[in-house]
Amino acid sequence: MSMPIFGAEATEEKAENARLSSFVGALALGDLVKSTLGPKGMNKILQSASTGEINVTNDGATILKAIQLDNAAAKILVNISKVQDDEVGDGTTTVCVLAAELLREAEKLIAQRIHPQTIVEGFRIASAAALDALEKAAVDNRQDPAQFRQDLFNIARTTLSSKVLAQDKNYFANLAVDAVLRLKGSTDLDHIQVIKKAGGKLEDSYLDEGFILDKSIGVNCPKRLENVKILIANTSMDTDKIKIFGARLKVDSTGKLAELERAEREKMKTKVESIAAHGINCFVNRQLIYNYPESLFAEKGIMTIEHADFEGVERLALVTGGEIASTFDRPDLVKLGRCDLIEEIMIGEDKLIKFSGVAAGEACTVVLRGSTNQMIDEAERSLHDALSVLSQTVKETRIVLGGGCSEMLMSCAVEQEARRVRGKKAIAAEAFARALRQIPTILADNAGYDSSDLVSKLRAAHYEGRSDAGLDMNKGAIGSMKGLGITESYKLKRQVVLSASEAAEMILRYVLIVIVGVTKLTVWFSVDDILRATPRKREAV
Repeated sequence: MSMPIFGAEATEEKAENARLSSFVGALALGDLVKSTLGPKGMNKILQSASTGEINVTNDGATILKAIQLDNAAAKILVNISKVQDDEVGDGTTTVCVLAAELLREAEKLIAQRIHPQTIVEGFRIASAAALDALEKAAVDNRQDPAQFRQDLFNIARTTLSSKVLAQDKNYFANLAVDAVLRLKGSTDLDHIQVIKKAGGKLEDSYLDEGFILDKSIGVNCPKRLENVKILIANTSMDTDKIKIFGARLKVDSTGKLAELERAEREKMKTKVESIAAHGINCFVNRQLIYNYPESLFAEKGIMTIEHADFEGVERLALVTGGEIASTFDRPDLVKLGRCDLIEEIMIGEDKLIKFSGVAAGEACTVVLRGSTNQMIDEAERSLHDALSVLSQTVKETRIVLGGGCSEMLMSCAVEQEARRVRGKKAIAAEAFARALRQIPTILADNAGYDSSDLVSKLRAAHYEGRSDAGLDMNKGAIGSMKGLGITESYKLKRQVVLSASEAAEMILRYVLIVIVGVTKLTVWFSVDDILRATPRKREAV
């Protein structure tokens, strides 16, 4: 007779129920986001329950970040999507969908009494074969600058095809390529500033050289300066305050009060003199600049820009070559920023400040226009994905074909490798190939085409030796991806396969999940037992 060892509210799941609960969350998450995959994918509306804020997006990472999850397997898929977003910038939906399809196939194999460790070994063999085939199919055109720029343009256009910018993908693809090529091989996207201004239409967006700050120039200050020396600071430019809460200052006459005010003004005047002693003609402060110091700067012909938030001063220091200063006693230790021209410009109905000819010549600004804030926010996410992928492609210059071509190529290679594998591992390898084929299947389903017919034709085309065959989503037929210019980054595809296979393997190797109060402990092997312990009681104080 078994003795109860758990608390009254504790629960325990074993065997099939435990395995099912570990799979169901991941499969549900994959089904949630797969409708957004591809150029014909649908958008989702995300509404915050607390603030009521609305986001309209089909970006996998954005959708998954907004979902509150309690399933361990589903959280792993969210994590790999975040890693994909950080590592490459795109492919967040694909990696989540592929991992979910691998788990769907694994669930069928476990139902056939194939051990999870055997499935993992088969998946590893298949993953190695798929990555080997992908590497052999990759093309590198970095020695030909014209062709390499065309490759970057095609990658940007393919990335934007599934975004809100799809209607103007050629225009924004050129814009993204121009911005990334200005970085001269760097992957630091901080040099590319994005300004969002509602109004107009998406086609009104443009790329501008230099840096644009969404602030206003101080009163009575010059609105245009050439050969500028900039002091970027984070310092208090208002009257001194007593820093003790509740403290009060008492005086016995108005004369004493006038003396205090005079002392404060003299102290501020001294501070302004020490700042001006740096030989500058522009002062940018993160904090407010009150009227009196502003008038002193204006008398000296120094342009002032106040309340440039932390991101603004950090980015401005980066592109102008300066450093943020807080003390001004030693001018020789302060590094000033420099630019050729500062002027006030108009975008829509707003006045902004443009810094041209900055020290970091690769710096540029993308001004995004659009009819609604939601449209502009989604355009920014779409453009960020394209910029991220292009910056990584400049570093890892190999490219592969898109439109389901690479997935079918890897699927065929895995099937051929599975024929040489003995034992049940071959069944797991074949399941990996079927999961890869689900990517072009979902692409066709989302476009409303007959996926069974298209994918079978695509598979036959690859076995006939047409290694560039893929899905032409405009015609609903098989086409040459090379001829259509549908290409993707090799690093992106490689990361998708690596992350998805590793996530599937990790979930397959669960053995025990114990939830005790607010602490969760996960032990890895194969899911066989899940315990949910009694929640910890909190005593009233």
